[in-house]
Amino acid sequence: MAKARTQFICQSCGTVHNRWAGKCENCGEWNTIVEEDPMGGIGSGPGKTPKKGRPVALTALSGEIEEAPRIHTAMSELDRALGGGFVRGSAVLIGGDPGIGKSTLLMQAAAALARRGHKIIYVSGEEAVAQVRLRAQRLAAADTDVMLAAETNVEDILATLAEGKRPDLVIIDSIQTLWSELAESAPGTVTQVRTGVQAMIRFAKQTGTAMVLVGHVTKDGQIAGPRVVEHMVDAVLYFEGDRGHHYRILRTVKNRFGPTDEIGVFEMSDRGLREVANPSELFLGERNEKSPGAAVFAGMEGTRPILVEVQALVAPTSLGTPRRAVVGWDSARLSMILAVLEAHCGVRLGQHDVYLNVAGGYRISEPAADLAVASALVSSLAGIALPADCVYFGEVSLSGAIRPVAHTAQRLKEAEKLGFSAALLPSASAELPKGSGGRWSEVGSLPDLVARIAGSKGALRVEDEV
Repeated sequence: MAKARTQFICQSCGTVHNRWAGKCENCGEWNTIVEEDPMGGIGSGPGKTPKKGRPVALTALSGEIEEAPRIHTAMSELDRALGGGFVRGSAVLIGGDPGIGKSTLLMQAAAALARRGHKIIYVSGEEAVAQVRLRAQRLAAADTDVMLAAETNVEDILATLAEGKRPDLVIIDSIQTLWSELAESAPGTVTQVRTGVQAMIRFAKQTGTAMVLVGHVTKDGQIAGPRVVEHMVDAVLYFEGDRGHHYRILRTVKNRFGPTDEIGVFEMSDRGLREVANPSELFLGERNEKSPGAAVFAGMEGTRPILVEVQALVAPTSLGTPRRAVVGWDSARLSMILAVLEAHCGVRLGQHDVYLNVAGGYRISEPAADLAVASALVSSLAGIALPADCVYFGEVSLSGAIRPVAHTAQRLKEAEKLGFSAALLPSASAELPKGSGGRWSEVGSLPDLVARIAGSKGALRVEDEV
């Protein structure tokens, strides 16, 4: 029999190496390559005769479409992020920083489902049963029929789940603690994580149980372990938040049964997570309407419009290289806006430090925030406060033109609902709401925006920098 070769697998990205190295060539991480058995103890090794396959039935694309059966949690923000609730037989992976509130969210969801008559099983691999009970008492969930277990062995967990009535929802906290006797690696390694997740997904598909897997994240915010885990599950959600704020955002990045750009907004309190029905009021709660450098951006997260304040501070620098600090936005996008302002508008920012912040710990990912960022930068440099009742949205191109964005009507309706009577939007925008009493001002290029801000209060101070 041929001698089995050992492999070296990166625990960060799952890349297989022929020999050990201090740095992974694929992801660039150090000290993440670990020696593992290539077979993982699965199968009978070399020499096994493959079993002959059987033909499967083929069907046409045309036919009746059945909606996926869902389990509603009565938590509207969680159901929104999931696309309407947990789908029976699906596997959901939830990641987030340590202590951000993943276990709190899942305990509240489990208690809400148990009150509606569903059978819920919560398996904890990191905490004892007593610790989970303490959290349940704090969240007023101790009176529910949620069944608890503290176990990390995959075979024992599956044997427990197979007993009695089929559970409606199973929560595994977390996948990095699972270990299987079929794999000889240590718990948390790529082989063990992949084996454990595959076994849990197989049980979910066979029984119709909704499976929720909690995953740790790396220092970059990505779910730790092999990327193949995210491809195996049906939905991937990230629980985001800033330790300095009480706000938490549940963001969907993958969903086979719903949209992938929805978010759920929560507020952390001493009694658990509270749903935020109107996030715009939350992010605009501490506005200073008379301060220069602040612009309200009308954004979209899936089907939900959200208004958030973009804050900019432009100050003369005492360093040879000016600082560029960004919180809540793409730093490369800020560099592009600064270059366009200097090339097409004559706004010199090479001798100024630029600080950009999105209020409330919110993170903006869509390019429609370009116009709001440019307005905030020019306002801060000029020392001119922007109108307090105006919102901004539009994409800025490298030529200085402002391109239209989608969902214009939804953005304007949300602004009107919160008391904003004016908006600055691209000139080619369509879908404007009919019968509205708002003042919609259109701007076609970034130089027009600078001129508009300059005309709002005498001569613009940036002219001295041109």
